[in-house]
Amino acid sequence: QVQLVESGGGLVQAGGSLRLSCAASGRTFSSYVMGWFRQAPGKEREFVAAIRWSGGSTYYADSVKGRFTISRDSARNTVYLQMTSLKPEDTAVYYCSSSENSWGPGIVAVDEYDYWGQGTQVTVSS
Repeated sequence: QVQLVESGGGLVQAGGSLRLSCAASGRTFSSYVMGWFRQAPGKEREFVAAIRWSGGSTYYADSVKGRFTISRDSARNTVYLQMTSLKPEDTAVYYCSSSENSWGPGIVAVDEYDYWGQGTQVTVSS
């Protein structure tokens, strides 16, 4: 089992920045990929960004590329999502997730991930 706890959400004006954190505990050695997803009201959960624990390879959704940065601190078992130039359409609950599957094309799929955090609300006002 892997436990994931997100923090750092909040209310910010358009153009502002926030940094989300995801602290992992438990069988973290079994996690090969960490991902961030988001879900807005009435919409399906969508992929935001992913990082490979070993090597640090990253991948982003087109909608956040150039504005969001995913990173990890292996010593702290923590993954971050630095969000800049925020837009009202970024408003959503953001979820941290971990996958025991290998890095590959499937990392954008919700079903690829085995464990999920409880989510943290991000609200961007216009």
